Amino acid sequence: MTRSTGGADIGVYGLGTMGSALAMNLADKGFRVAVSNREADWIADFLTEAEPLAEQMVGEADLAAFVSAIARPRSILFMIPSGAPMDSMIAAITPFLEEGDTLIDGGNADFNDTRRRSQAFEGTGFHFVGMGVSGGEEGARHGPSMMVGGTAHSWTALRPMVEAIAARFQGEPCVDHLGPDGAGHFVKTVHNGIEYADMQMIAEVYGLLRDAGEQEAGAIGALFESWQAGPLSSYLIEVSAAALQTVDAQTGQPIVDVILDQAGQKGTGRWTLIEALKMGQSASTIEAAVGARGWSSEKPLRVAAEPLLPSGTVGTDLPSADDLERALLAGRILGHAQGFRILSAASEEFAWSLDLARISEIWRAGCIIRSSLLDDLAEAFRGDLPMGQLILAPRIIALLETCIPSLRRVVAVGASTGVALPALSAALAWYDSIRRGRGSANMIQAQRDFFGAHGFARVDAEGKHHGDWPALT
Repeated sequence: MTRSTGGADIGVYGLGTMGSALAMNLADKGFRVAVSNREADWIADFLTEAEPLAEQMVGEADLAAFVSAIARPRSILFMIPSGAPMDSMIAAITPFLEEGDTLIDGGNADFNDTRRRSQAFEGTGFHFVGMGVSGGEEGARHGPSMMVGGTAHSWTALRPMVEAIAARFQGEPCVDHLGPDGAGHFVKTVHNGIEYADMQMIAEVYGLLRDAGEQEAGAIGALFESWQAGPLSSYLIEVSAAALQTVDAQTGQPIVDVILDQAGQKGTGRWTLIEALKMGQSASTIEAAVGARGWSSEKPLRVAAEPLLPSGTVGTDLPSADDLERALLAGRILGHAQGFRILSAASEEFAWSLDLARISEIWRAGCIIRSSLLDDLAEAFRGDLPMGQLILAPRIIALLETCIPSLRRVVAVGASTGVALPALSAALAWYDSIRRGRGSANMIQAQRDFFGAHGFARVDAEGKHHGDWPALT
């Protein structure tokens, strides 16, 4: 593809935390960047803060001037709130575009919106890209993991720039074109769903040690830090260990002890769950994590209930540090397996041809869920995969064999001591459901046919059947 000479290599609209960091990352890698923002006074302030990288940038408050400052065919990256603001921005900028130009939504967008916008661009000569960006401010500035969806035309123009700014794992950029229309944003959504589950499981182990083990935050943090040398090595374990060992300057207490136990959410975990249910997939670990954040918001109810509701605890010894480590590893493996099943189902549903091994690889650096586990998952996806299921890969079976007993012991202790472990318990329940050739859904079918004549299949005959149920008096 031939680009016009002169002008910026890319435009970045939206100079909030992520947009500013990405613009500086691009300039740092030698690209000329046009920048703009709805609040025009932010532009001069940003260029001042960006020195000396501002020499690689041009700021334009006027939308037409901003577009004109970019070399054709243009790539324009929007780092603005998703939903209606993005639709308004598309409507405002489209009159200034020319054939071959590409608009890129780099926010946490609903992939359904991205598919709708991509379809609206078909036949216009313009292109639309949904690009998931993970890694927070630090990642955006020095190397994020990026999941790109859209046309091949857009990827050709965008690839040199995103590969240059991406995080690297063993020299390979953690970015790729994953498929058309909403593929990139869907993969980022599931990434965030797995992130919810990972964070919740870590919090559950912390809660068990704090409430059943009566351990101080610093000691728990030191234990988490020791796990960085083993199979749990990950960014989230590193962050959690550091947070637990941080002291609040105002009180001298561990800072986690002065943080209110109410967790926020921005919707991506919920989106993952909704789409999984639409496709008939189990996302029980993510559902547990989303639910736990919801319960956390009901602080007054929990405070009122604590002295009123009987605990019924029977008590038991606290699990060993080794059991806790292996239980958390088992939970994380199962949570990731559920996430990848959702990706596989979506790939088939929307004809995306997602490369699950490649997704594992681009998550190995730069993103929030980066971990050593992803090496094992990438290896498993590139090897023998019975029935296309990650959980049946020999490498994953070998890992689970070493840590499922620990997950059982930890979940049992949580139940005995009255410490809620919703995500770890959900992971174990899903595992036990998958590993049983004969489940209990025959009982559900009997009930459905008894009260609603829904019919059932028999194990010994074809077709639809009904039971000769007795009349109830």
